[in-house]
Amino acid sequence: MELTQPKPTFKGPAEWFTGAVWGDLIADNQGPTAISLTSVHFTPCAHTAWHRHSLGQTLCVTEGEGFVQSRGRPLIRIRPGDIVVVAGGEWHWHGAAPDQFMTHLALTEGDTEWGDHLTDDEYPHEPILASQQNLTRSTP
Repeated sequence: MELTQPKPTFKGPAEWFTGAVWGDLIADNQGPTAISLTSVHFTPCAHTAWHRHSLGQTLCVTEGEGFVQSRGRPLIRIRPGDIVVVAGGEWHWHGAAPDQFMTHLALTEGDTEWGDHLTDDEYPHEPILASQQNLTRSTP
């Protein structure tokens, strides 16, 4: 067993993110595989560029509301407690809603390949309304 001290919070690079995104690295390259665990904090409207992970990624939303989407698939609204499992090689993006902060834990396996930033048409710029029911929701 080893007790370690937290690493400094880092700002997400503009090549990977739109808007202000901050990360707290919890674990990196633990064990025999390339795996990392990061708490990622998105300001309103902030989001990732399109990207994929060679072995996959699991997201666990801890605060706020946001969105996740796989290329060619419907937009999914995410809230605290939601867990998103992204298969290896699947192009996707995730981030905060336009009117909410959002934090998630990101368990990433393998390497990450970064693609293009989202276009204005790909990110939903309108605030989330309680009456809005047209977004896909994950079910337990």
